[in-house]
Amino acid sequence: MSAQHGTRAILAALAANLGIAITKFIAFLLTGSSSMLAESVHSIADSGNQVLLLFGGRRATRKADASHPFGYGRARYFYAFIVSIVLFTLGGCFAIYEAVEKFRHPHPIEGQWWWVPLAVLGAAILMESYSFRTAIHEARPHKGSGSWWQFIQRSKSPELPVILLEDFGALIGLVFALFGVGMTLLTHDGRWDAVGSAAIGVLLVCIAFVLARETKSMLLGEGAEAGVVAALEDALVGAAVPGGSGVSSVIHLRTLYVGPEDLLVAAKIEVPAASSAAQVAAAIDGAEARVRQAVPEATLIYLEPDLRRAVAG
Repeated sequence: MSAQHGTRAILAALAANLGIAITKFIAFLLTGSSSMLAESVHSIADSGNQVLLLFGGRRATRKADASHPFGYGRARYFYAFIVSIVLFTLGGCFAIYEAVEKFRHPHPIEGQWWWVPLAVLGAAILMESYSFRTAIHEARPHKGSGSWWQFIQRSKSPELPVILLEDFGALIGLVFALFGVGMTLLTHDGRWDAVGSAAIGVLLVCIAFVLARETKSMLLGEGAEAGVVAALEDALVGAAVPGGSGVSSVIHLRTLYVGPEDLLVAAKIEVPAASSAAQVAAAIDGAEARVRQAVPEATLIYLEPDLRRAVAG
């Protein structure tokens, strides 16, 4: 899944969040609602996150050079990790702080603008629903038969899982805000507004934790899944080719994602003891061709020919 597959979802989310952030902040200025301020900061944080994802995708397209011989593909993981930090600090922690302050100094939503938060939240739910629908549409071809949670866990491209979680969190956060504002209007007790803000903060902290955990795994260096490894082993072993001797077995195999679409494959392969240098070279060429056909994302392949030796007992 290339970065381009997630660009439409990112742009849709960015447009929605910018519009929502402005309207939420206006509603906060008119009413002083804590939930509206928390949601305003949430939308601003999300907008910044989408800019980070776009920037990371652009940085990842740089060609390999002497200082980064395997390219810059991991830039997408780095900026996705920064997104989780921004979501935690600017979104989640601020919302919790605002909730504490509102609990200490509660005030109801009164005046002629009492209806504004409800109208803004309703419009925001519609816009976020469109953004979430776009993200689902972009991700569905890559999800396979697994669940959405499995897609978020297994996807090697960070953009769509990040947008899916952000949009899902935004929709749930809007429901919390609607609850807090609605209960405040009904009871004239500002502490309900604080409850809505606190719920938004806890939600954002949880989403940030999930994003940080998933992107950290890729930053540290994650290998291919068991099914991909099995396909690689099957592809490496092949019968003799004209002028070659083939690969008898795979002694050991290591994989590493150096970018979402770039899998490094390093393997020690067994060749017949009587093989000449030309035959070994032909066997390696054939194995590389089979691997690239079976697993197109295996763009970096390093094979070491060897003999399988008996292990001393």
